[in-house]
Amino acid sequence: MARMSTLATRQHQMFPVLDAVQVETATRFASGPSRRFAAGETVYAIGEQGAPAWLVLEGAIHVFRRDGLSHEAAVTVHGPGQLTGEVNQLAGRPSIATGRAGPEGCTVLPFDAAHLRALMVGSADVGEVIMRALILRRVGLIEEGGAGTILIGVPGSPDIVRLQGFLTRAGYPNLVLDVAADGEGHDMVVRLGVLPGELPLVVCPNGTLLRRPADGDLASCLGMMPDLDPATIYDVAIVGAGPAGLAAAVYAASEGLSVIVLDERAMGGQAGASSRIENYLGFPTGISGQALAGRAFNQALKFGAEIAVPLPVLRLDCERCVESGDPLTLELAGDRSIRAGAVIIASGARYRRPAIADLATFEGAGISYWASPIEARLCAGEEIALVGGGNSAGQAVVFLAGHVKRLHMFVRRDLSETMSRYLIDRIAALPNVEIHVGSEVTALEGDRAGGLTGATFRNIADGTTHQCPLRHMFLFIGADPNAAWLAGCVDTDDKGFVVTGTGALPLETSRPGVFAIGDVRAGSTKRVAAAVGEGAAVVAQIHAAIAARAGEEQ
Repeated sequence: MARMSTLATRQHQMFPVLDAVQVETATRFASGPSRRFAAGETVYAIGEQGAPAWLVLEGAIHVFRRDGLSHEAAVTVHGPGQLTGEVNQLAGRPSIATGRAGPEGCTVLPFDAAHLRALMVGSADVGEVIMRALILRRVGLIEEGGAGTILIGVPGSPDIVRLQGFLTRAGYPNLVLDVAADGEGHDMVVRLGVLPGELPLVVCPNGTLLRRPADGDLASCLGMMPDLDPATIYDVAIVGAGPAGLAAAVYAASEGLSVIVLDERAMGGQAGASSRIENYLGFPTGISGQALAGRAFNQALKFGAEIAVPLPVLRLDCERCVESGDPLTLELAGDRSIRAGAVIIASGARYRRPAIADLATFEGAGISYWASPIEARLCAGEEIALVGGGNSAGQAVVFLAGHVKRLHMFVRRDLSETMSRYLIDRIAALPNVEIHVGSEVTALEGDRAGGLTGATFRNIADGTTHQCPLRHMFLFIGADPNAAWLAGCVDTDDKGFVVTGTGALPLETSRPGVFAIGDVRAGSTKRVAAAVGEGAAVVAQIHAAIAARAGEEQ
């Protein structure tokens, strides 16, 4: 049976109608007076920066999304008591849909990002209804596929996979057009004279064209990067948008602190790449890492946290310290910097890369460090390999096994030493999974153009090797602390993890005002629940540090 879309099954929640009392409540939070639009007039356009959400008082707004390169598709019609927009409106980011007044025109009330967030916080009743609607509308746009960003290139090529992965983890709808098979895409590439080395071509929602962009360039085109004022001093700057960092952002922002979150790659961290987390409290049927990260991200936006992704932090300025009254300074890519009264290190860990010759050649061309639906589609029906024996590896095996012909799992030691029992039992029940204990990968075959074609594995006990032809390999062999940007600023252990608790506060580092939480912290429990707990605890400790400094100044 075909799966019904979110648009079909939850339309009453996606497009709720506020009753008279709820409309009256919402009106108190509007960002300006009501406006009248004539029949057919554009109320907001695709790509419009800072487009407010509009509450319809009279008439109707017809909403359309992009349908491929040059067409539109109807999404819905908002009538009296309904609010336009989706999650981009929470942060003042560009609209990914367009709205035009109906045949009789419309009278509407605006809610810019700040006032929309104020409504959600100020009225729990109305706020819950609206937040659910905005999130589900984004999900609906993702399911429809034609909305948002268009990628034109060769499906499955390294750059297409990279950009798809970035957009998917950021929760942005996107559509891939095959440059060879799609007429519109092919014609655009020919008309613009785009060379093969300049693919993929990216069409942003506002119509801007990018040629083989970096993730940061694409993020800027989508309006994902907030304007950073170097004169602003935040209460808290959080480096890392994984579960720990996002939890800290939610708790800090909800308590009235000004917060900015920075991450060099994507929201969710390593947990965000997990296909299913089943041992996180409160989710008995499990939840994907991306869904969990998306919910936390939206919560942080709701309370007013600024989030800048992808934006690498290059270093912490160690010459300044909060004890002297100076704010801490973070130097960022692009010759930018921000200042904050406290810094939370939540930069997590980097995927560990084995010492294999030419490994980088195959990253994105057969070698993957996570298993998302994108990778699952690429290797559907094939024989693949996965290296690693931790819980993340186990979750990936369970997910991928349902898509591939056969999965070879290579581990250095028995799974009982490294993996949770429920995952071991589940893997044992999979008929197309073969476990090779005591083996490691030593060499790769193929090239960048053609991708991975095979790998050589060595038996650790006797040194014998065997070659395995394959086009896809997943590496889940652990992670190293992502703390190079802190060199010389804070104490670390012999493995590079940040040491905390040497002073008065358990999560404070050797440098006052700088705290560490999550996987980057020495001695942390590598579980999502522990990371979230530390994200909550660190905010209380920051309040304690602020109070202590205030007492010393009196």
